Amino acid sequence: MDRRLFLSAAACTLFAPCAALAGDEIRLRDLYNKDQSFSDLALGLDGQSIDVSGFMAPPLKAETQFFVLTKRPLATCPFCETEAEWPDDIVAIYARRTITPIPFNVPIIATGTLALGTYTDPDLGFVSRVRLTDARFARA
Repeated sequence: MDRRLFLSAAACTLFAPCAALAGDEIRLRDLYNKDQSFSDLALGLDGQSIDVSGFMAPPLKAETQFFVLTKRPLATCPFCETEAEWPDDIVAIYARRTITPIPFNVPIIATGTLALGTYTDPDLGFVSRVRLTDARFARA
């Protein structure tokens, strides 16, 4: 058993019934409690590489390494449409390279290092509570 798998299994054993182990796909709902606090699973996996499934929200700008992963498809950018409601269970994705957008209704899996806590992106002003850094993604 490698170190990452051992730590993931230990965190799951200590904190909660395991929804996923390292290398297994995690859903956005696995990272949050109903009150929008971080789940025990998320707290146990903070700083580790995880896979999260969802949909790519329309990127905020062209030629970027940033996008938002949502649990349901969003046809328009909520920042661009005043009537649109931004979902409260999202993950900010900071990719390794400039992204090529994927259609909003195509499921993807993003892999990266989980980072928890409030962070304001210095370039975009985007405030996130959950992020994947050094990420990559592919169609599910």
